[in-house]
Amino acid sequence: MKHISILVPETAVIEAVADPRYLFTAVNQFMAAAGKEPLFEVKLVAMKRETLLDRSAFTVHADLLLHEVEQTDLVIIPALSGNLSAAIEINRPLIPWIVEQYNKGAEVASLCLGAFLFASTGLLDGKKCSTHWGFCNEFRTMFPKVEMADGSIITDEQRLYSSGGANSYWNLLLYLVEKYTDRATAILAAKYFAVDIDRDSQAAFMLFNGQRAHEDDTIKQVQQYLEAHYTNKVTVDELAERFAIGRRSFERRFKKATNNTVVEYMQRVKMEAAKRSFETSRKNISEVMFDVGYTDTKAFRTIFKKLTGLTPVEYRNKYNKQAVMA
Repeated sequence: MKHISILVPETAVIEAVADPRYLFTAVNQFMAAAGKEPLFEVKLVAMKRETLLDRSAFTVHADLLLHEVEQTDLVIIPALSGNLSAAIEINRPLIPWIVEQYNKGAEVASLCLGAFLFASTGLLDGKKCSTHWGFCNEFRTMFPKVEMADGSIITDEQRLYSSGGANSYWNLLLYLVEKYTDRATAILAAKYFAVDIDRDSQAAFMLFNGQRAHEDDTIKQVQQYLEAHYTNKVTVDELAERFAIGRRSFERRFKKATNNTVVEYMQRVKMEAAKRSFETSRKNISEVMFDVGYTDTKAFRTIFKKLTGLTPVEYRNKYNKQAVMA
């Protein structure tokens, strides 16, 4: 039997505590219905017996306190809410416990913004991690030693797991169910909870707002220029000349400030405009492509799918029902 410890940190998102408990206990119910023994022992583990969550709207009763856990096979770190730096500080007593369990052989998995507490342990240094797409830049700033897996739903490295944002943590939970049981059981759970079992990217849900959490005012001006002129074709040399910066220095400063190369940033700005057009208009693929400054259909489709995980047609069909019906 696998022993699963679901942490209950202060400021945790209640669903990210309840859902994994629900899933693993449901698998036990599936086993019972088939005349088999339960597979999981699931415990809620916390620093204190009662933890108030969601501005005291919910009280979670811990099955075990940290020091009462004798052995566990999996530690689940649920999503956090609010100010993440403050959340890490208030939950700092959990950090050595998580490290101790890992060193004793347990696996560790974070759900969504639980990645921030996970990364605070140091266990992810030099390894990949995923989190909610909207917090990737903040994560990079706080944890530069961790490799941010942009857009990924699941990372799996050396008994350490993480998931993408919001409901995508269900995909990691199903991944773990399959790992601990078999494919058939995971599919049964996926059907029971109406979850797409093999979704592997959160790219289709990502919004690109431009990375401006930096102090390079000139690069901010470049960003504003690119976002205002995304319909135009512009080269790196032209930008460097316009803003009176040597090309090599310009590329280095831009990458340092935004975590994107200049070309990547231009592509993302154009694709974000294309996404908005697909969502709100009835324009066909070629019209949208020309609107955002592309003339090469293959290049447009390739870059669009790279950044969203979907083809232009798939994206439009997913988010614009009127266009599909037209």
